[in-house]
Amino acid sequence: MTDLPVRRLLVDLETPFARHWNGGDPFRSAFFNALSMSFPFGEQFFIDSVRAGLQTLPEAQRAPFEAEVKGFIGQEATHRRLHSLYNAQLEQQGLKNHWEPRSRRRLARLDGKDVRLHLAVTAAAEHFTAILAEYLLARDEPLAGADPRMALLWRWHASEESEHRSTAFELYRALGGNEEWRLRIFRVVSFNFVCDALRQTVNNLWHDGTWWRPSTWVSGWRVLFGRGGLVPQMYGPWRAYLQADFHPAEHGGQAGLDWLRDNADRFTLVGRAA
Repeated sequence: MTDLPVRRLLVDLETPFARHWNGGDPFRSAFFNALSMSFPFGEQFFIDSVRAGLQTLPEAQRAPFEAEVKGFIGQEATHRRLHSLYNAQLEQQGLKNHWEPRSRRRLARLDGKDVRLHLAVTAAAEHFTAILAEYLLARDEPLAGADPRMALLWRWHASEESEHRSTAFELYRALGGNEEWRLRIFRVVSFNFVCDALRQTVNNLWHDGTWWRPSTWVSGWRVLFGRGGLVPQMYGPWRAYLQADFHPAEHGGQAGLDWLRDNADRFTLVGRAA
């Protein structure tokens, strides 16, 4: 199992940041802001799912998972807190979070359902965040010229998402989750994630008043589809989840560990899953 330290990032998110904090680029700023809007509620869902999954395991099988789940919950709770501060700044800037209410309505349908469905959703979403993390850590362009505080937040978050990429997946398997539901739910989560991210990004640009600028959409094309863009770089890792022998631990993770090692002075350790 994975040792998951809980870290306190040394960053100030209460001092306002610029509207176009990501290198002065409206599209890149709007896109990352959209992702942040999904996190507080999404990460609470992940915490609740993993905690319920551990409690559902027969007591004799829990011991190997307890430390990792504790670390997972601690990391995700820290992400939730910092992105809540981030999102409060976005609200002050006049942006409206439509992603969270849609997620709440959608996931409410799982209330009272088999915990394995919750874990399958969590594992699918964690794969998305893990491959986004690998993309972000592998290149400078997505955060080129960004406010140093925001660049720090995103790279730290990406590193921890990469670090705990296997937790929900392994719990799903330990509880007897089957391949058919794993793949079916992954496709649904993928569709919803892409649609929600694009809708929220466009809404952010509309509230920002920059949606009509040709330069905004030139940047958007470059970020998403250009050379080294998000879509072509993520397609292969996305497809890997559909393989019958897929396991998250076999698809990346070293970049996040390297960043955490090289930036140990940017956070303090709160505790370890022990």
